Amino acid sequence: MLGMCRGRRKFLAASLALLVIPALTWLYLSVGSFQVKPVPLSPLEAQSSASIGGTGERQALELRVRAVEEENRALRRELSRPPKSPSAHFPISSHRGNQSRTHSEEGTGDNEGQKAAAVGNSSDCVQQPVVDKCETIHVAIVCAGYNASRDVVTLVKSVLFHRRNPLHFHFITDSIAQQILSSLFYTWMVPAVRVDFYDADELKSEVSWIPNKHYSGIYGLMKLVLTKTLPSNLQRVIVLDTDITFATDIAELWAVFHKFKGQQVLGLVENQSDWYLGNLWKNHRPWPALGRGFNTGVILLLLDRLRKLRWEQMWRLTAERELMSMLSTSLADQDIFNAVIKQNPFLVHQLPCFWNVQLSDHTRSEKCYKDVSDLKVIHWNSPKKLRVKNKHVEFFRNLYLTFLEYDGNLLRRELFGCPSEVDHNSENLQKTLSELDEDDPCYEFRRERFTVHRTHLYFLHYEYEPSSDNTDVTLVAQLSMDRLQMLEAICKHWEGPISLALYLSDAEAQQFLRYAQGSEVLMSRGNVGYHIVYKEGQFYPVNLLRNVAMQQVNTPYMFLSDIDFLPMYGLFEYLRKSVVQLDMANTKKALVVPAFETLRYRLSYPKSKAELLSQLDMGTLFTFRYHVWTKGHAPTNFAKWRTATTPYRVQWEADFEPYVMVRRDCPEYDRRFVGFGWNKVAHIMELDAQEYEFVVLPNAYMIHMPHAPSFDITKFRSNKQYRVCLKTLKEEFQQNMSRRFGFAALKYMTAENNS
Repeated sequence: MLGMCRGRRKFLAASLALLVIPALTWLYLSVGSFQVKPVPLSPLEAQSSASIGGTGERQALELRVRAVEEENRALRRELSRPPKSPSAHFPISSHRGNQSRTHSEEGTGDNEGQKAAAVGNSSDCVQQPVVDKCETIHVAIVCAGYNASRDVVTLVKSVLFHRRNPLHFHFITDSIAQQILSSLFYTWMVPAVRVDFYDADELKSEVSWIPNKHYSGIYGLMKLVLTKTLPSNLQRVIVLDTDITFATDIAELWAVFHKFKGQQVLGLVENQSDWYLGNLWKNHRPWPALGRGFNTGVILLLLDRLRKLRWEQMWRLTAERELMSMLSTSLADQDIFNAVIKQNPFLVHQLPCFWNVQLSDHTRSEKCYKDVSDLKVIHWNSPKKLRVKNKHVEFFRNLYLTFLEYDGNLLRRELFGCPSEVDHNSENLQKTLSELDEDDPCYEFRRERFTVHRTHLYFLHYEYEPSSDNTDVTLVAQLSMDRLQMLEAICKHWEGPISLALYLSDAEAQQFLRYAQGSEVLMSRGNVGYHIVYKEGQFYPVNLLRNVAMQQVNTPYMFLSDIDFLPMYGLFEYLRKSVVQLDMANTKKALVVPAFETLRYRLSYPKSKAELLSQLDMGTLFTFRYHVWTKGHAPTNFAKWRTATTPYRVQWEADFEPYVMVRRDCPEYDRRFVGFGWNKVAHIMELDAQEYEFVVLPNAYMIHMPHAPSFDITKFRSNKQYRVCLKTLKEEFQQNMSRRFGFAALKYMTAENNS
């Protein structure tokens, strides 16, 4: 009974509190809205007061009443729910009289609508529209060139990290970006992500008539023609610049489409600098804009409504009219978007500032993130990017670097509960892997053969001008982070094009980028293609790396080398002459470059064959691996090479693995061989089976430089199971050769048994 009485008393007290607190609150706010006015002392004074302040007082009172009503509603909502945290946060309103208002219920913190925006920023107060769990979110990005293709990956990572919905990326690209990004997404294999490409070169005629001073060039104008470029059945899309970083789920931005009213078709954030106010410097004359104007780094486009409004005609007429006086655009498409909005303000739905926090040189975005703690999107809209001058840039830089170095393989996660489109490549891969025996001691070796490694082609800018005589040769090699120091030396020895596959993690790729950009030697060479194959699994996929580098060769011939070798000075030109001399275009030949080695880290590199022979006689140089793996290069016949003056043919022998120059259409390396052992031997055997002639060049040579043993050779030497599996893979490869080449391949089985 005593417990029941106490319970009833608690219930009565709680009920009384619920009744009394709102009443007291209402009474307090009502009293606060009253003002005590002094009685006028004379009719003259009364008339004067009315004429001077009557209108202003009424407007101030109306604003105060609306503000009190809004605060009252917020307070009632807060009191009607159980508290989430010890303290409640209320938005702070500010007003600037010189700012224009737009047709929107949300602001940026720099105009009178800031209160509504700030309330909208608070997830505690306003329930955001829910995006269906399996609704596809469409994102359009204009991307052109090598650097933009690298930068956009960080944006994509930030979106994938937070997303919970299927995504459909629409990339408007040049041929370079399409090659890079199509390969990247194909090998990334992220579930519930679809990618389509649209040829930007076909759109150039649509905007090439517009003079543009912006560093983005003609591609900076292509967002204007998205209604024409994107599929006609696509109704809405989020358009992003490549220098954007997301800090939230993109579905939250997609949900903002539900807030569009009337004829609103463009969702934009107010520009966070004084650019369009025209006061940055003397005689600064920007394009017309509504107030501060809007930034087009993040755009919400209602494509179906824009098409009905004849958007194409609208922006073209505006651009033509303004260009008569402005002569060119300074901020590319942004100038034209703002000029259209200036004439048609009803088109824009103003987004809260946190959807595009702009970090330009003249930014005033501090007002945004000072008032709004829940930032959504960071925009590096300065040519200086991370080097922009901003006192808070370190905070934003750390957010960006998080995704820059984030392991992209971790983003290959399924969206459970959402049916996704059938990916035949993924299905075939899963079927192949399911057929492997997981109890097989060599399972990990077999699995690595089918592992799809995320690959980013042309990580740095690449330029190559083919020769008129079609004799150019590309040096092909692969490396990991511990061989990075060889790059500058190779570039000094080989002036021709180079194709390199680098096996790196995401963080190591950024270390490599900083190393390359800080090297005068590497930056002076535009004809070196760097292709990043991202780390995955426990083995070094040496033959996959070689294949990736070979696939990107765009010269008629290639020299298959290793990163630890320095080719002789002038080898590039010597091989070009050999192409003509030995009729490489019409015959199947593999030109052998004799390999030597030194045990000295400091070597006076021989400038000629005579100097090399002298060092060989003095013991400074040795034939390659003569003391541990003689069979690998013995068929080169070094004794004959010493006195040879013309090319000579040699026969294949067991375990032969020379470094050769071949035509670009030669067979690829067998991926079953990973890490150390038989990776080159199998390839040379394949060339012999396909009836390639091995011809040794009499005046060519290369020298292996000393280095610490690789991790894979250490495993080979210390792990018995590693050696057993390698032997098993060799036997399977030989059996496969027998099936493919029949009787002619029997010599490989016999030679192996006799060796």
